Amino acid sequence: MPHYRYFIVGGGMTADAAVRGIREIDSKGSIGLLGREPHPPYYRPPLSKKLWQGKPLDSVWCKTEDLDVTLLLGRQAMALDLPQKRVVDDQGTAHTFDRLLLATGGVPRRFSFGGDGILYFRTLDDYQKLRALSETRRRFAVIGGGFIGSEIAAALAMNGKEVVMAFPEEGIGARAFPGELSQFLNRYYGERGVEVLPRHTVTEVRPQGDGWAVVLRDAQSALERVIQADGLVAGIGIAPETTLAEAAGLAVTNGVVVDEFLRAGHPDVYAAGDVANFYNPALGERLRVEHEDNALTMGRQAGRNMAGEAVPYHHLPYFYSDLFDLGYEAVGQLDARFELHADWREPYREGIVYYLHGGRVRGVLLWNVWDKVPAARTLIAEPGPFPAEYLKGRL
Repeated sequence: MPHYRYFIVGGGMTADAAVRGIREIDSKGSIGLLGREPHPPYYRPPLSKKLWQGKPLDSVWCKTEDLDVTLLLGRQAMALDLPQKRVVDDQGTAHTFDRLLLATGGVPRRFSFGGDGILYFRTLDDYQKLRALSETRRRFAVIGGGFIGSEIAAALAMNGKEVVMAFPEEGIGARAFPGELSQFLNRYYGERGVEVLPRHTVTEVRPQGDGWAVVLRDAQSALERVIQADGLVAGIGIAPETTLAEAAGLAVTNGVVVDEFLRAGHPDVYAAGDVANFYNPALGERLRVEHEDNALTMGRQAGRNMAGEAVPYHHLPYFYSDLFDLGYEAVGQLDARFELHADWREPYREGIVYYLHGGRVRGVLLWNVWDKVPAARTLIAEPGPFPAEYLKGRL
């Protein structure tokens, strides 16, 4: 029965960051990393960004294997026995540990139809499958107008593909962006060759020739239309992978609940990354964040704390995206239902959007504005209240 000083369940960026955090404190303690994918840890953002712009595939690897860690790849953790401090995998092997990190991430939300005809884009294998298909096929349907859907639609269009993009909201990024910016993106994508179908939901997917027929319903007219696609990609969100934690009796509410030191209700069990529900003092509430900055920063701090440090995780993560020749960084909570104040230098091309709730700034969208993330974090931490005129030119 193999034993590890540190055992990590999960094989993504959070796991790699945790290994690095451990090694900053403890250069010798044994580390085991059990990952469901057959690949060692890799950086996920390039899968929908830079790899479509000519970045080589080799650039995605985290090179975790260089850190004196035992990689147990292509395996799934099936049971966590907390009293015995033991994880049993799908090969029947029991791994014991002194400290455990749950970095299990999330699993894509799926439709009840479509089967393997729909590619729920998340992993390196998903990228390779879509990339191979794009080299021989012409027309693609993208379901979802959020973070992944907007990036994949842009990536395919920039690679000369015909793209139809369908989503139930009024505009691209409508849940996060102001209405006028979301509508601008509808037009902007259309100008770049993407057929944008807002207010459309997918009701059926069926084989058609060597491609797929996608049945859409228009929410306004209730009329149905059928589009043909050689490939079908969906980005409709993920759910935190909490199965192991729940079965072990750990607290789970929209993810694994952790304290400020990232402990998951047990002195030797931690959680980090997409799966972790943590308290953020600047916002005064619990969050679960599914982006790179949180994965790397939280993973590293979890690793350091596992190795003996005791530093609270009070970091407010940011995230970013590239959409054709537009780009943005964002901090805090971007909720289009909040009170919004836009400070445009050039409408929809360059500016800052402030998200207020209860008189406080809860989020900041830096639209083609760079090097302002630290200042945005400082503003969010201020108690307010803030009148609109105070925010004009603030960042």
